Amino acid sequence: MVLTPSNKPRLFRLVLSDPLRPSYSSGDKVSGLVQLEAAAPCRLTRLRVTAAGCARVERRGGSKRSRVQEVEYLKCEEEVRLEEELSADSENCFLLPPGKTFSFQFGFELPPPGHLVSSYRGKFGSVRYYIHAELQRPNQDPLHCEQEFEVQEQLDVNQTHLLAPAAASKQKKVTCMFIPDGQVSISAQIDRRGYCEGEDIQINARFENTCSRIVVPKAAIICKHSYSVNSSTKELRQKLSAVRGNPIISGMCDMWQGRSIRVPKLQPTLRGCDIIKVDYTLMIYLHVPGSEKLVLELPLVIGTIPFSGVGSRTSSMSSQVGSTCSLTSFPSSPPSYSSFQRDLRVEGPHTPLLHDYDGAEDDQETGLFMRVPEVCYPPPPSYTVDQSLATPPQELQVF
Repeated sequence: MVLTPSNKPRLFRLVLSDPLRPSYSSGDKVSGLVQLEAAAPCRLTRLRVTAAGCARVERRGGSKRSRVQEVEYLKCEEEVRLEEELSADSENCFLLPPGKTFSFQFGFELPPPGHLVSSYRGKFGSVRYYIHAELQRPNQDPLHCEQEFEVQEQLDVNQTHLLAPAAASKQKKVTCMFIPDGQVSISAQIDRRGYCEGEDIQINARFENTCSRIVVPKAAIICKHSYSVNSSTKELRQKLSAVRGNPIISGMCDMWQGRSIRVPKLQPTLRGCDIIKVDYTLMIYLHVPGSEKLVLELPLVIGTIPFSGVGSRTSSMSSQVGSTCSLTSFPSSPPSYSSFQRDLRVEGPHTPLLHDYDGAEDDQETGLFMRVPEVCYPPPPSYTVDQSLATPPQELQVF
């Protein structure tokens, strides 16, 4: 038998026990096989398998030099016992005969919760986990192969702090050529902060416009990616999905009561990583022509364990108490026509009024249109007379 430096295994690969499994979590066991097959006899000295995981951020500076920072989250090694399948010679080398595939088992148990970070791939960084196998041969360079696997840490949106409602308000003064031109304001609230893919975010908001311009209320889910290298942070913002309301003319206001925006398929909120962060916000804003937008942001957490519904009635009722108590705490009185909302939408040709643009690349809106209001008053309210309070007619006495 002649062995030359060119002799090496024809097959050297890693196969996971469940190749169709999408991801692993803390405490799970990652296991599989190292498969070897030779076309000609090969001598081997050792086979080492390593489970590793790290976060890596790489950014290029002004001088085209890359700045790299890494944080390690997983490092486990295992020495595979070749003597269980292969015979050893006098030099303690193992002979891999040709024509047969040999499989060697390995297995690693992932650390408990709180030690790992979910897998991630972004523009300037990544968090990746992989199995690495190193096959050493006498007087030759070692051979290497890798197999990646995904880690997804569970994030339950049913935690108390994620079930709490989020609310905020903001206002802005508008000027025209340094002359005051009224103001615009936003007050908004959502029932909870934690959501999962496919759930609807119910938005309750009030928009007021006292300036002379037509403003447009909008809402969008924003993803923020943050990469840190040597105390320098780069942030990228991405607009994922959006909804739009009706234009608000001067001196008017608009209400959103349960306006919904659906959470698309997203990477869950990334927590526990020192150099990469993925956060979400619900941005509610007013587009003001000729001025900067009035922006209000509410925090969002995208999880993996969906909302169970426990406490949903309590949270939804508590969120509506503030808006309805003023209407239900007092006896009803004859209604006023001014309290009824007018339908400002009419069918027919529209006349472009101004171009509606808020800087988004995917905003394919053509403009605002002045719509002639069609006032539809309700019928007069009916009144009833309490018969117990009515005075019976008295007979006239003739003298």
